Parts: sequence; structure tokens; C-alpha cells
Amino acid sequence: MASPEPVSVLARRFEREEINANRERLLGLENSLAPLRVGSVRYLNAVPLTRGLESEIQFDVPARLAERLRRGDLDAALVSVTEVLFSDCYDVLEGVAIASLGEVKSVFLAHRKPIEQATEIYCDPASLTSVNLLRVLLGERGLKPEFKPLASYDPAIMPDHVLLIGDPALTFLLGPHEHEIFDLGSAWMELTGLPFVFAVWALRRGIENRELRRRLVEAKAFGLDTLEQIVRGRTEFTEDFRRDYLGWHIHYHLGSEEKRGLQRFIGLLRQHVPGPVFEPRFVS
Repeated sequence: MASPEPVSVLARRFEREEINANRERLLGLENSLAPLRVGSVRYLNAVPLTRGLESEIQFDVPARLAERLRRGDLDAALVSVTEVLFSDCYDVLEGVAIASLGEVKSVFLAHRKPIEQATEIYCDPASLTSVNLLRVLLGERGLKPEFKPLASYDPAIMPDHVLLIGDPALTFLLGPHEHEIFDLGSAWMELTGLPFVFAVWALRRGIENRELRRRLVEAKAFGLDTLEQIVRGRTEFTEDFRRDYLGWHIHYHLGSEEKRGLQRFIGLLRQHVPGPVFEPRFVS
């Protein structure tokens, strides 16, 4: 009877088989989106959702992605959730989102003076959902400041009240600054007890995209299965921070609780933001 193989040998064999399996999954995703045009953001939190598709994705900031999707320059995009709530011309991919349950880290109001004293809030012009989430959160406190575009991310000239999002927000958060941080994910959790959905895959209606939907779901599964490789392979911030941020503060599921959070957000938008707000239509 043959002697059992040492644990170290079995571990190496398993690692090799896993590498080979991931390589096959990666090859299966390459060149799989054409002829459809797909956009996403370059932010760190979106990386697990485009794993294996990077060479085919058109990257842009959230506001411009939404504009290009509206114009028909893109067939699908990972966009701020308000884009699909304010325009009844998209389907939302079931099961996939960028969401948080509590502190999100990369979406916050930085303030040197108390929030109650804010008459003007400067915001990244790339932001969409974050501005409206802040309107809702402040509106629930009876506050209605004016929102103005932020001219610069330079910490030396940062206004007293500024809404920051994405990787630039993380750079500000982790660097030296004099501001206090009002995390919008935490504030939403305190208000509702529910997750908040920041971004979803929006699909233009009227085009055949069944294969695209399948590929986007596969990319998410591949990204989450290889999340540790993503954490080790990226260079933004520190490895410990990337692991904490992508593994804890951000999650990528769009399930029943996330949909409950969306419904609560829709109700509050209708109270605090003028204009129609539409119910999302989910497709799998």
C-alpha cells in the first residue's frame, strides 16, 4: 500500500490546480463582451466586478459613464444607483452591486465645522448617488444646504464641508487632514438599519444582452473567488487596508436586504429630491 503524500505536497498540488483553474476562467472571460460596449469606474471597489474583463471595459468617472449610457455610447455600465432610479430606460443586473452595511470608508462628508452649520457643501462633480444620499441624510435632519462643485482635491485648500468619493476620498481619509469624517454608509445604517447600494450594472433596454449578463455574473464570481489575489496584486494604499476595505466595508451582493435598502432610499428620495423616481427592474 502506497504511503500517503505529505501535507506540503498535497497543498502544492492543490495550489497548482487552483492556479490552472483560475487561468482557464480568465481565458474564458477574455474577449467575451464584444460587440457590446461596457463601461465601469476605475475605483478600487469596482475591481472585483470586472475581474478578467479589464481589457474590454471602457473606464470613466461615474457622472460621465451615466452620460455616455444615456447617449447610447455604452450598452451597459457600472453606474451610480440613482442613474437607474431617475431614468426609466435601464434594466438592473440581478445579484450584483457595490454596497455597504455600515461604514463604507470611501463616501463621506469631511467637515471642519459642525454639519449643522453647513450652508454650502462642495462635492466631487463625478458623484451622483452620494450627493443624493447626503441630501436625504441631511434632509432627515432638517438641513438643506446648497451643493457646489469641488474645484480641487488639494487638502491645503479643502472647504469646511466637502463630499468626497472613491479612491480620492480614501487618499484624503488616510492622509493628514483637519476634517472630521461623516461616513455616509454609517449614517444610512444608523437611520435605516439596512445596507446601502451605491452602484449597479445598468443595461440599456432594447438590445440583446443575455450573454453579457452571464459574463458579468461570471466576472463577479471570479473576482470574489480570487479576492485575496486582487488584494495582494493591487498597489493602492496598503495591503492591510485593501483587505479590510474590499473584504469587509464593501460587499457585492444584491439580495433581499439590499433591495429593502433600495426601496427605503426610493421613498426618501421622493420626499427630499424633486422629480420622478422610478422603481428598478431587475433581470438575471
